[in-house]
Amino acid sequence: MPTISVTELVTAFKEIVESTLPPVCVEAEISNCKRSAAGHVYLTLKDENSEIGAVIWRSTAERLKFRPKDGLQVLATGSLQVYVARGTCQFIITKLQPQGVGELELALRQLKEKLELEGLFAPERKRSLPRFPRRIALVTSPTSAAVKDMIQVMTRRWPSVNLIIVPVPVQGDQAAPRIAAGLRAAAKIPDVDVIITGRGGGSLEDLWPFNEEGVARAIAASPIPVVSAVGHEIDVSIADLVADRRALTPSEAGELVVPSADEFRQDLRNTASRIYRVLTGRVERLRLTLQAIESRSIFQRPTTLIDERRQRCDDLGASAERAMRLKVERLNQQLATTAAALDALSPIKVLARGYSLTTKADGILIRSVADVAEGTELETRLPDGMVRSEVIAVATSEP
Repeated sequence: MPTISVTELVTAFKEIVESTLPPVCVEAEISNCKRSAAGHVYLTLKDENSEIGAVIWRSTAERLKFRPKDGLQVLATGSLQVYVARGTCQFIITKLQPQGVGELELALRQLKEKLELEGLFAPERKRSLPRFPRRIALVTSPTSAAVKDMIQVMTRRWPSVNLIIVPVPVQGDQAAPRIAAGLRAAAKIPDVDVIITGRGGGSLEDLWPFNEEGVARAIAASPIPVVSAVGHEIDVSIADLVADRRALTPSEAGELVVPSADEFRQDLRNTASRIYRVLTGRVERLRLTLQAIESRSIFQRPTTLIDERRQRCDDLGASAERAMRLKVERLNQQLATTAAALDALSPIKVLARGYSLTTKADGILIRSVADVAEGTELETRLPDGMVRSEVIAVATSEP
C-alpha cells in the first residue's frame, strides 16, 4: 500500500468531495449561530439525525435581509468545502431562505421586534406637529407621483407654504442609505419645522427601503418632527411606526402637515362671531345694570341723601349731649360722696367734738410730755381759732 502524508490525504478528500458533489439546497434547522468580528456567520445545519457545520461569508451575510438565528427552519443553498488545515468539512452557504415565511417578511418581523424593545415605537416619544409650519422638507423622489400629490395638496390648502425637496431614490439597493442621509440633511436646513418622507404604493420589495434599520434610526434621531407617508393605507412600514405621525397616503401627509386656508378663514369668522356675541351680551348686561342703578331714588332725588345725613348728624349730636350730661351728673354724685367721706374724716370735725391739736412753734405735733420742756412755745388749734402759750412746768401722769 502506498504511504502518503496527512496533507495528501486531506487534499485528496477535498478534491473528491468538492468535485463530486455539486451545489445543493439543504433543508435544515439552524443552531449554534454566531457572528465573528470579521462579519462572517458560523452556524450548524441539522435535522433529526445529523448535523454539519456551515459558514456564511461576510459578503453573502451583508446581503441577507433577515438575521439567522437558532431554531430557524431554512433552505440553505451552497456546496461542501474541505478545510485542509483541520481536515474538516463544512457547508458554504451562498443563499439562505427562511421556510414558511418570505425572507423580507421575516426580516420585517425581526426588525420590528428589535426596535420595539428599544422603545422606538413608544407613543410617548412622538412629537406633535406645528399648526402653522414655516418650511417643510420633502425627502423623496423629485419625479415621483407621490411628491406631485403632496405639493398639489399643500399649495392648494396653504398657498404660502415654503417647500424644499431633498431628492433621494425611493427604490433599489442604494435607496435606504440615501433616504437616511436625506433625513439628516433636511434636519440641518434652517427654519424647517416638519419633514415628510415617503413614496407611493408598491410591492413589499418596492417599499423595502423604508423598512431598513438605517432609515428607522435616522427618523428616530431627527430633531424635527417627521411624517411618514409610505404606500397606501394597507401598507405599514417600519418608517411609519417610528415616525412622529403616520399618513395613510402621501396626499394625506399634505393634509396633516398644513392647515386649510379656507377652513382657517372660516374658523376666524366663527371666532369673530362668537366674540361679537359675547361682547354684545356683556354690553347689554352692563347697560341693564347701569339702567337699574340710574333708576334708584338716590339718583332721582340726590338731596334726600343729604337730608338723611343731616338728620343723622342731629340725632348723633343729641345722643352725645345726653350722654355727656349723664356723665357729668354721675361724676358730680361721685365727687359729693367722696367729699362727704373726706369731711367726716377731717381733723376739724374732730376738734369740734371737744378735742384740740397742739404743736410746737415749728409745727411738730406734740404727742407726749416728753416732746416739750419748760419754756417751749406751743400752738394749740381749736375749732374756732388758735392759742399760743409757753410751758412753765411739765408733769407726768402717775401710772
